[in-house]
Amino acid sequence: MDAFDVVIIGAGVSGAACARELSKRRLRVGVLEREEDVCCGTTKANSAIVHAGFDAEPGTLMAALDVRGVELMPELCAELAIDLDNIGSLVVCTAEEDLPKLEGLLERGRKNGVEPLSIVRGDELRALEPNLADEVIAALWAPGASIVNPFQLNWALAENALMNGAEFFFNTEVVGISRVDGLWMISTTRGSFATRTVVNAAGVYADVLHNMVSADKLEIIPRRGQYLVLDTTAGQHVAHTIFQLPTKYGKGVLVTPTTAGNLLIGPTAEDISDKEGTDTTAAGLAEVLAKSVLSVKDIPFRETIASFSGLRAHRREHDFLIGELPDAPGFVDCAAIESPGLTASPAIGEMVAGIIDGILDPELRDDFIPTRTGIPNVEWACDEDWEALIAENAAWGHVVCRCRKVTEAQIVAAIRSPLGARSLDGIKRRTEACMGRCQAGFCTPKIMDILDRELDDLAYAEITKAGPGSELLMGRAKELGGGGLL
Repeated sequence: MDAFDVVIIGAGVSGAACARELSKRRLRVGVLEREEDVCCGTTKANSAIVHAGFDAEPGTLMAALDVRGVELMPELCAELAIDLDNIGSLVVCTAEEDLPKLEGLLERGRKNGVEPLSIVRGDELRALEPNLADEVIAALWAPGASIVNPFQLNWALAENALMNGAEFFFNTEVVGISRVDGLWMISTTRGSFATRTVVNAAGVYADVLHNMVSADKLEIIPRRGQYLVLDTTAGQHVAHTIFQLPTKYGKGVLVTPTTAGNLLIGPTAEDISDKEGTDTTAAGLAEVLAKSVLSVKDIPFRETIASFSGLRAHRREHDFLIGELPDAPGFVDCAAIESPGLTASPAIGEMVAGIIDGILDPELRDDFIPTRTGIPNVEWACDEDWEALIAENAAWGHVVCRCRKVTEAQIVAAIRSPLGARSLDGIKRRTEACMGRCQAGFCTPKIMDILDRELDDLAYAEITKAGPGSELLMGRAKELGGGGLL
């Protein structure tokens, strides 16, 4: 059996960032993912914020990698054609007695090396954000904060790693890990993999893998966060990311624009036991509604088009866990990556690659390809640019998703890309089709037609929403008493 130099378990943003950094070395890198695509866990359901770095406890790994991630993110997004908007953030205070907490947050940010930061009040604050709640008396202004497209970030990191030789294996769930003759043997639902080193980037399941190989047991607590998504008609209700003063559960319910032009509100913070508990609840969504109006007034909730829930990989120490296990040489944890994990992801990849360097001492490649070309976004293109695309290929003029103005050419590009989409959600994350007001109600059949046409190894009846078990069709209507497919 051929051995990998590194096998990364998990193709979320942390695993993908590690894969890209390691693909800069002369190493054979494999990535195992139990789902059908990248970005199927925590990364697909978060606040999409590049935090300025003022919130994490000074001296923690979380604080250091947050600040380093902020430094790395602009160049990374430019190289990989990822949407990044530097809009700044405000942490609002609604009571005089809480001002010391706001000042403490300012001091914490300065200890973490975050500049510029300032506390703003009165007319200056209202000029920044007119729709703040009337009760807001002051805010911590962090102009260095940004918003990012988390789907693009994950996909682009993974695609660039693939372009540089990393190998990806989907629908591949790890069921066992053992040490045999100096190699790690990873048993999966699709066979075994041998490797010199392992990177455990398995999100809420990182403790399960860790505990397979180490006597020092780890507990990851799934922390559920529920969100509301408002249509692009509400996207300019605030111009910045609006946080509330943090509690022991995090930064509270935020209100923020997204790079896609929507308004995002959430999350809640609820520790649960179910590692698959991504359901939304009436109580959770009611909490989002009730808490959001404490910081922002007149939110047009009638424009809500979707709700969703995501799980953060929390541990009681509330810090990232990254490092080689003392009792499992060559096994590297990249675990407990909760907020600000998205921000820190480039720095996490950098750190993990440095740990692997210390174990394997690989050579750097001189042929690393640092860039990729993104898919043009017709929704934001000017008429001249759109006409130029249509002149090259008429499919750029065939609008499939009317809500988000996504064309046939964009969907084809998402399928044909180096790490191509094979499901409705895969198309959705790469193009924003199905993310509009109708929530895939009208464009699904046409997208299925394109997937069927473009993928010879995928039968029409096998097309899924999000991998095995989510097939969109149940059988032929003719066999069920009608005609055609159901």
